[in-house]
Amino acid sequence: MGVAVALVDEAADLREQGFDGSILVLSEPPYEALVVAAELGVTSTLYSVRGIAAAQAAARSVGRSMSAHLKIDTGMHRVGADLTEAVELAKLIAHARELELVGTFTHLAVADEPSDPFTGLQLGRFEEVCAAIRSAGIDPGIVHAANSAGAIAHERARLDLVRIGIAAYGQLPSPGLAPILAGQIGGERLKPVLSLRSSVHLVRRLAAGERTSYGQKYLLARDSTVVTVPIGYADGVPRSLAASGGEVLIGGCRRPIAGTVTMDQIIVDVGDDDVSVGDDVVLIGAQGDEEITASEWAERTGTIAYEILTGLSARIPRRIA
Repeated sequence: MGVAVALVDEAADLREQGFDGSILVLSEPPYEALVVAAELGVTSTLYSVRGIAAAQAAARSVGRSMSAHLKIDTGMHRVGADLTEAVELAKLIAHARELELVGTFTHLAVADEPSDPFTGLQLGRFEEVCAAIRSAGIDPGIVHAANSAGAIAHERARLDLVRIGIAAYGQLPSPGLAPILAGQIGGERLKPVLSLRSSVHLVRRLAAGERTSYGQKYLLARDSTVVTVPIGYADGVPRSLAASGGEVLIGGCRRPIAGTVTMDQIIVDVGDDDVSVGDDVVLIGAQGDEEITASEWAERTGTIAYEILTGLSARIPRRIA
């Protein structure tokens, strides 16, 4: 089994936890990180003459060869080799004693918009570059182009492997892909695998007219029970969530966040219901017949589910079920 990461530090964490499968770092690391990658047997992405030279030097410094994937910029213009330079860079990697070219890939810019023809243009450019690399007598290795959206919506992009990111969490890259996915798997949907939970820390009864949290923006229209939950924007709960109607689940029911999300706590209005310290609070996930998703948070706060999920901070304890 293989995985891809953004940083060599993430690869090092995986190795420390005992993962011995293949790891691909998806951007070109600096020299110091390349040394660590070589030591750990991690595959690096390369796309510049400078990066190839640094990888050679790093591999020599630890006395072992390094595997590499060549990334091609087919139109996203973030990172990757220019189309006109790709074959020469492939030659540099393939002919370097310290390096082994084991893969070639690109990244799709609008795969989550199935009707946009730019994805087909990118794939055509990528296919042409890979053919040119082969014509130069070089094996491009494993070829790949599909992110989550590409894997779902563009069969042509699936190639030798796919790089599933947000779909691995059970989240769609965009709502527009839901009909396509449903058609492929008989009406089913992706099943979220992540939940964000906390518990009730404090319960108090307040009179009608009281206001809560910073800015005193939440007004209690009637006598109500409010509870404090020990999770806030330092944990990844967007500060703007309350102002956009954000809710949590307690006792299988949706409850409004009562006032501004603070750094370490939120306040929740539970009305007249009986709630106790220690009761389970679901911020993302299902409880009873109700469910709150990362996509719901994203829609409320004007962002995408990727940002919500990657924004969950390191101080939240992770539990693998």
